[in-house]
Amino acid sequence: MYGEGFEGKIIDISTVRLFRFFRRLGLYVLLAIVILYFLSGVYVVGPDEVGVVRRLGSYHRTVPPGIHYRLPYPFESVVRPKITEVRRVEIGFRTLSPGPPPRYALVPEESLMLTGDENIVSCQFIVQFRISDPYQYLFRIKDPEKAVKNAAEAALREVVGKKTIDEVLTTGRAEVQEETRTLLQDILNRYEAGIRVIAVQLQDVQPPQEVVAAFKDVASAREDKVRFINEAEAYRNQILPQARGEAARILKEAEAYKETTIRKAEGEVARFLSVLREYELNPEITRERLRLETLERTLPKVRKFIFDEEAVSQGTLKFLPLSEGEKSDE
Repeated sequence: MYGEGFEGKIIDISTVRLFRFFRRLGLYVLLAIVILYFLSGVYVVGPDEVGVVRRLGSYHRTVPPGIHYRLPYPFESVVRPKITEVRRVEIGFRTLSPGPPPRYALVPEESLMLTGDENIVSCQFIVQFRISDPYQYLFRIKDPEKAVKNAAEAALREVVGKKTIDEVLTTGRAEVQEETRTLLQDILNRYEAGIRVIAVQLQDVQPPQEVVAAFKDVASAREDKVRFINEAEAYRNQILPQARGEAARILKEAEAYKETTIRKAEGEVARFLSVLREYELNPEITRERLRLETLERTLPKVRKFIFDEEAVSQGTLKFLPLSEGEKSDE
């Protein structure tokens, strides 16, 4: 009897100790779970992100990059959109594989548009955008990319509807892109989408497949026209400077001839006046000198001699060669 009672007392003490151990262990586990639960509210916002905290599903606050704390789920949750990331939406086509080579699929119901001169044109384009207001981006619109796609398609249809097909296909593409970007930004601002449109880029603009050949002929004719105009302008730019240079040369030569003629005439006048003065002083001598100079000029290759008439009359022939370097003979 004593032994049995003692054994039961030992069992009771072991049970109590085991119960106390498990109770203490449960408290530790519960405390660890509570600590981990509250530590789950610590989160990190990256440098290219912004944290948007929701409290019970509603917007509560926006936090900058860094380490932050929120109330654990389900009281608060955080969304971290990348505000520096450039997103893109494809309209009129879809990229099936980036390649190489890349593969695309056309979406005619998005790309076919009516121009202002009642022609149909197929436009495939890309919209690049970035988040400007995280609150509006997350809470004002349900599907941001779908909203951008629908608004961009509507904006481009409006812009193309005011242009001729020639402007859309050739010279007006840059203008179409800029007008579409501006109109798309206005639409998104009215939506309060929190989106800033960076660029609208036309990837491929062409007429429908049924009339591609005819439009290629028209485009070739326009290219030939531009080429002929450029060749004519190049020829004009080549000829005009040459003509101006030739005209300047002729004018310079004329001025030089004018100056030479004037100087020569002035020299002749001065010489004539000099001869006139000598003639007035000694008419006979001057007349004889002029006669001899005239003979020398008119008969340059003939040997000429000057005879003394008095010596000839006396029977003695004396003469003086008119040309220089010749000696007199008897």
